[in-house]
Amino acid sequence: MLATYQEKDEIFYSSAVIEHIVPKSKKLAFRRWHNSLVRNIQKYQGFVRIDLPAPLECKNGVLKWYSVMHFDSPNHLDDWLTSKDRTEIMKIGQQFFESYRFKSFTTGLEGWFSHQSGNEMTSLGPSAWKQALIVVLGLYPIVFLQSKLFESLGIMQSWSFANSMLINLFVTTIILTWFVMPAITRSLEFWLKPAYVLSKAKTEFIGLSGILLAMGSMVFLFNY
Repeated sequence: MLATYQEKDEIFYSSAVIEHIVPKSKKLAFRRWHNSLVRNIQKYQGFVRIDLPAPLECKNGVLKWYSVMHFDSPNHLDDWLTSKDRTEIMKIGQQFFESYRFKSFTTGLEGWFSHQSGNEMTSLGPSAWKQALIVVLGLYPIVFLQSKLFESLGIMQSWSFANSMLINLFVTTIILTWFVMPAITRSLEFWLKPAYVLSKAKTEFIGLSGILLAMGSMVFLFNY
């Protein structure tokens, strides 16, 4: 995606891309709501056009719609993004889509914003509590075994606490990022679903039980 694009008249536009996660059963209702969004945005100064390509069909019976709003300047785009109109119309639309996120370019509002049930999240990935739980699951054995190994080998024993902590964090982060977390996320892929996908109670139970069992087993082993 480009931050700006250029027409033959040499005018650069500022744009915002909005991704909506829409149940297939609400496809027509979403289109009607989106038409009302278009009518609203057309009132704002600097509006150029809005694009709505055909949706992408995804798993779990949802569609991904991408609408692209183009304005003639970052300030005019920012006026709409920060307006009460946009806030209100997105609230109305939540009955037609399960979640949404938007990316604005050249507005100073860089970043993805995702919404579910009116709450902002940083991504459409797993719920925050699931992410926290698997990070602890991955960090616990690394930190424990690494500290034991360095202690037994006498590595960095004469270093200051600040220096040794920095090196330990680098080693821990490398192991966690490139080795441990990929293995954990692959194993728990059935449980680590996007936040907008509701898991069955059985799936939640199996995933959570597996993590707690793994943690309990490590605590038992590390105490002996």
